[in-house]
Amino acid sequence: MIELSTVIKDLREELEQSIAEAQGKNLQFELGAIELEVSLALEKNAGGKGKVRFWVVDLGVDGSVRSNAVQRVKLSLQPTVEVAGVRTSAFVSGRAGSIEQ
Repeated sequence: MIELSTVIKDLREELEQSIAEAQGKNLQFELGAIELEVSLALEKNAGGKGKVRFWVVDLGVDGSVRSNAVQRVKLSLQPTVEVAGVRTSAFVSGRAGSIEQ
């Protein structure tokens, strides 16, 4: 199992790498909404703060997680980039727009 925050962080890093590698390319792909569907197991620490953690589960690996303890969640993420203090759509390939560098 892996924490949901790690999955989102890794996705962000992959997208940032794609944006960086796309500089100087003619063909553009504007990033639209990203739908991420995962199976989650919840864990609540019994300490004073009672923090809840979300773990992404691969149900095909083994039967160590009870199926009734797993919830399917669909996240919709809208990626943007900040250019010169302005939030705008992200492009993973192609020429920079008028406000992009």
